[in-house]
Amino acid sequence: MLSGISIVCLASSYALTLALELSRLVFRSGLRGALMIGFATLGLAAHTILLTNRAMGSPATPLASAYDWYLVAAWVLVVMYLTLTFYYPRAAVGLFLLPLVLALVGAAQLSSDEPSLSRGGALALWAYVHGVTLLLGTVAVLIGFVAGIMYLLQSRRLKLKKLGGSRIQFPSLERLQRVNANAIVMSAFMLGLGFLSGTIGNVISKNMEWSDPVVWSTTLMFVWQMAVVVFSLSYKAAREGRKVAYLTIASFLFLVIALATYVVGHGDRS
Repeated sequence: MLSGISIVCLASSYALTLALELSRLVFRSGLRGALMIGFATLGLAAHTILLTNRAMGSPATPLASAYDWYLVAAWVLVVMYLTLTFYYPRAAVGLFLLPLVLALVGAAQLSSDEPSLSRGGALALWAYVHGVTLLLGTVAVLIGFVAGIMYLLQSRRLKLKKLGGSRIQFPSLERLQRVNANAIVMSAFMLGLGFLSGTIGNVISKNMEWSDPVVWSTTLMFVWQMAVVVFSLSYKAAREGRKVAYLTIASFLFLVIALATYVVGHGDRS
């Protein structure tokens, strides 16, 4: 009963958000942005409660059915929608993301009677998600690091007025700044998914050891990236100029520390 009510609540919130997004095509409104974020946040809250109840209700194999996976995929898209809407309020990303969210919620409801995966199957799936998302998060950090270095070099060349005599051409500062800002968001998003999927996998395997250096270094990396995102969202200057370049370079240094800890931790085990 609770599951059905939660599905209706979150689907209604997302449908209202989509209706507000569609209203962009008809009229302008200064209040619309706040309403969209408000309804989407309410839906996400109900969504999170539903997934949490599902996970707590089946501690042996949490979130291991088709119903759960559709809802997890929808939850990820909503988080992406809220982040992009906050960063780029004029971009109508909801017109493309929210229909997918509603389709996934509908698919979850239709598959609610399907059985859950076995413990081994669920562990394999979450391990796969963990590996892929950590890989994508790492790639995003590396891209941000390269863009940050290029930004600082290009900025220095502009100050010294050495662009004309150089054979090496870099992208414009504006483009490098966008790459840096996007890399911060993408790396935090992917590392967050990697952290979440790894935690679920450890719960399934009953092998959660917070004293493990690999676990706490990954956790530290995720916390750092989230702190960077929150700082960027609350302080606009952090998304511009040298500051965003320094943040991506710092993220790279955290990544190096995390990878070094991983290598040393696995070396000690062997």
